[in-house]
Amino acid sequence: MPELKILIVDDEAPARMRLRELLGDVAGEVPNRVLGEAADGVAALAAIEREAPDVVLVDIRMPRMDGIELAQHLAQLAQPPALVFTTAYDSYAIQAFDLNAVDYLLKPVRAPRLATALARARAARPLPEPVLRQLQPGGRSHLSCHERGRLLLVPVGEVLYLKADLKYVLARTREREYLLDESLTHLEQEFAQRFIRLHRGALVAKDAIAGFERAAADDADTHWLALVRDVPEKLPVSRRQWPLVKSYARQVST
Repeated sequence: MPELKILIVDDEAPARMRLRELLGDVAGEVPNRVLGEAADGVAALAAIEREAPDVVLVDIRMPRMDGIELAQHLAQLAQPPALVFTTAYDSYAIQAFDLNAVDYLLKPVRAPRLATALARARAARPLPEPVLRQLQPGGRSHLSCHERGRLLLVPVGEVLYLKADLKYVLARTREREYLLDESLTHLEQEFAQRFIRLHRGALVAKDAIAGFERAAADDADTHWLALVRDVPEKLPVSRRQWPLVKSYARQVST
């Protein structure tokens, strides 16, 4: 069999070292080569883009970006690597991964179990998006954008508003715009605590609202515009959404 190219992702150096040693132990049964290591999901995405591994051994709980969110971003790639999750305690996640034919390793990892996981990883597919959302109900910390052949990460906390743009969604930060291949409705559901709907085609971060001004009288659907901090754009507030937006604005002002 051709060797599997592997990336190890874990925030604990001893855990990464143990996986390296175990991979060497099972190389006779499942040929493999370790391409590198990463301590969190953000670093892992950069390494995956650079090294193109076949399999990623990824811890579930990590700082900055955990394994669940990493899986969500990788699922958008045309040819994502197979994921084998590792965990010390998360029995709920273990059950979900097992039911969806995505393998996992329970720490401390044993060589026979690792060999079995690698064999399964050859035919693994990304986790279905509904399962990933169920495992991470609080939403992602980053959005991902495909741009000029690269996968860019956009911190959710820096997004001022989201606006429908044909079949894409435009995400606006203070510095620039990004085009996301996502549904505005999906984003509204995932980040309901952060964004509020202004119009059928626009969401704004609640803490990015700087104020409101009246729209032109000839606009039948809009009679208010939301002012967004740090950018010159003004977003229309539909008559249907205005009572909810006005109520939120009053809560903030008090």
